[in-house]
Amino acid sequence: MTKEQIIQELKQKNMEDMIELIEDAEEGHLEELELVESIGLVYDRELNTALIALLEELGVNMIYLTDEE
Repeated sequence: MTKEQIIQELKQKNMEDMIELIEDAEEGHLEELELVESIGLVYDRELNTALIALLEELGVNMIYLTDEE
């Protein structure tokens, strides 16, 4: 998925907060992000994988937490 495809899908699903994460990463305002690996960022698995990959490409360091944390 391209960046444009990811953003388009996020817009269709009204996930403005995820679009803001991308924008923050592009502007250098987001260096790391903590998330529970089993939950991810969005419910759609394909979109979740693409979104995480995009954020990592933009220099965001993912810190994965366990369900217990």
